[in-house]
Formats: sequence, C-alpha cells, structure tokens
Amino acid sequence: MPRFICVTCGTQFAESAEEPANCPICLDERQYVGLDGQQWITLPELQHKHRNKRHSEEPDLTSFSTDPHFAIGQRAFLIESPGGNILWDCISLIDDETADFVRSRGGISRIAMSHPHYYTTMLEWSERFDNPPILLHEADRQWVMRHDNRIRFWSGDTLSLHDGLTLIRCGGHFEGGTVLHWPAAANGRGALLTGDILQVTPDRKWVSFMYSYPNYIPLNAAQVRHIARAVEGLRFVRIYGAFPKVTIAEDGPAVVRRSEARYLRAITDAPG
Repeated sequence: MPRFICVTCGTQFAESAEEPANCPICLDERQYVGLDGQQWITLPELQHKHRNKRHSEEPDLTSFSTDPHFAIGQRAFLIESPGGNILWDCISLIDDETADFVRSRGGISRIAMSHPHYYTTMLEWSERFDNPPILLHEADRQWVMRHDNRIRFWSGDTLSLHDGLTLIRCGGHFEGGTVLHWPAAANGRGALLTGDILQVTPDRKWVSFMYSYPNYIPLNAAQVRHIARAVEGLRFVRIYGAFPKVTIAEDGPAVVRRSEARYLRAITDAPG
C-alpha cells in the first residue's frame, strides 16, 4: 500500500489503501491546509517530478534541497564527522542520486530533527542508510504521523552525540524545538544549525522567532528570551538557517543578542 505525503508540508503518513482524511500538522495553526485544499503525493511520484540539488556549504557540510520547490522548501544537511555522519533535518525527496552521494561520504549514523514540520520522509531516509536512529524530542511526540522503532525520543534540554555535537532544546516554534551545535564547523569556530527555531532572515543579518510563520503569530517575550539563553555561551560564529542560502557567516552570538533585543522591542514596546 502507498505511504501518502502531504503536498503542503511534505509529511509522510503510514501505509494506507486510501488517502488520509487530513493532515493534522497542516490543521495546526502553525501550518495551513494548501490553498487548493488537501492534496497528496507518493514518493515514487515525487521522484518522477522532482530532483534534489546539493550544495557544499563548507568542508564536511553538504545541504540538499528539492527542485522544483516542494512543500515548505527547507534544506537538509549532511554533517561529516569522525564519529559518524549526522543528517540534520529532512526533506521529502530521497532519490538514488542523493543516496549514492551520501554513501560516498560515509553514510549516516544518526538523523536529528529540529521540529515536526521537517519530519517529512525521515523513515525513508533511515531505510536507505542501514536504519540509523532518528532523534526527536519527546515533547513533539504527538506530531509523528508514521511510527517506527527507529524513532528514538530524547528528553531534557540537551543531548550529547559525538565529536562535541550537541542537540539543544530551545522550544519556541514547537515545544520540542531543537537546534544542533557543531563545534568543529568554520575551522573550529563553531556553527549552529537552527531550522526555523532561530530563523535566519533573508538579509542574513538577523534571526527571528515565530510561533507560526505562515499565519504570522509571534512568540511571546518569555519564549524569545528562553531561546536566546539556551544558546548563550556556546562557541559558534555561523548560523545555518532552514532555507537555501540563508546562512549567517560570522558573529553568530552577537546576531542572536541584537535580534533578541529587536524582537522584544517590537512586541513589548520596551527596551530588550
């Protein structure tokens, strides 16, 4: 039986003879049902109509995005590390060309996710690479649409992986919203991979924070402060955002501090 994928958010559902009645992720106020109504596609159809582009972001970091644009349009990242490669976030399309490239770089030892909008076809990715575990924060358990024992829920505020790589629960956009600290990036100066928990803005000078991006619902001051404190003190200069080309190359901590202050001024009309 097919595993249907929501065209609007890219989430894959468990096998079913018929299309699901709806997509709970899109019914949530942080997302939306497509302007043409609920629509579905399967992975073979997606593979026929689309292809993945890859881009070398820096040594040991490759991003993948789908062309033409599909669903939310985020990028996934392959981090190459001595203790095992990490796939950070997922995109819906996994095809032979992408899989061959990833295998040529040593495969994947773990998959880690920022939040439910990017769960997409995470189990298909795992199946392609000898079933590495998929690390999701337990606070977002309800948003898993296809359950499997390869999914490992973690708890608390941090999870150490290997080679200094660390998952950090920031909350905000989702209760389990997570960023990845990669200290070896940028020639040892460090990077954060943030999905849209800290959203890199198109001018690449700021980050921002939202509860719902498509429906323009801001976060409150307490949540914004919590996110900023969660990454305070980490060693990093770069911030890799959710979408192609939105990367802050330098001064990451300063960017977070001034972005926090600007956001708080905007929502409270008071000093940050």
